Amino acid sequence: MKTTRLILAGGTGFLGQLLSRYFATRDREVTVLTRTPRRTENRVREIVWDGETVGDWARELDGAAALINLAGVSVNCRYHARNRRSILESRIRPTRVLGEAIAKCAKPPRVWLNASTATIYKHSLNRAMDEETGEIGATPEAKDAFSVEVARAWERALEDADTPATCKVALRTAMVLGTGRNSVFPALRRLARLGLGGKMGSGKQFVSWIHEHDFCRAIEWLIARDDLSGPVNVAAPNPVTNTEMMRVMRRLCGAPFGLPVSQWMLEVGAFLLRTETELIIKSRRVTPSRLLACGFKFRFELFEEAVSNLEHRTP
Repeated sequence: MKTTRLILAGGTGFLGQLLSRYFATRDREVTVLTRTPRRTENRVREIVWDGETVGDWARELDGAAALINLAGVSVNCRYHARNRRSILESRIRPTRVLGEAIAKCAKPPRVWLNASTATIYKHSLNRAMDEETGEIGATPEAKDAFSVEVARAWERALEDADTPATCKVALRTAMVLGTGRNSVFPALRRLARLGLGGKMGSGKQFVSWIHEHDFCRAIEWLIARDDLSGPVNVAAPNPVTNTEMMRVMRRLCGAPFGLPVSQWMLEVGAFLLRTETELIIKSRRVTPSRLLACGFKFRFELFEEAVSNLEHRTP
């Protein structure tokens, strides 16, 4: 590549910080677009943007090797009208304005990786969902209609961007397991250690996941290959059921038992914690066919290997 400079929009959350550290250690220059810039260190520079209008920040895109857009508020909340609007607009507006900024570049980025979600696929217990054969749509029992609507609109905003010189990829990312703040691994570990690591709901729902190191490696892989476009499932090749996931967590933590959580208890807990049960009860059985087909090798293919590695790195 003629330049090693990467642009990371919305890069101050868990995944953004993960990618910043990863690429900085590989001698890449990372420019983070954020509403509240605070630091410039270790080859990472933060500059201000509002995610809604083309401003001075747009100059950073000119000549950059790649753009990675992770902008969007957390979905870990109650889906009332105000939060629904915020979730949708915080994804659609930045995607649209980034497309406008790229269109004005004399030397646009070769690759644009835009966040999406594995939740776009139908709730599935009996078959895996990949990019070619996976069904997209909502399932009443999973209570996922809003999430699928957001995912579709998000990817449509990317598709509609008029950036013919830039390869566009929608990152249908599964749950990323890491040790950092806001990763799900510390929460699962805490539940298991407290004796609350039983199955959740039926326990039959599948959980798609990826180790944080493989997530970073997959992003690096996609940046290097500008012959891939469209949706890419960023998930390990072996989803696990919720029952198996919690069994592994109990074994990892040496917990002799784990109290199961019934559906009604999940509903009550979600209300008290101001979140939604969909995040737990939806079966996301997603497989990374396109990554595997183009030769990507996962370091952590099995859930137990992934969490064992994270446990050894946890203070």
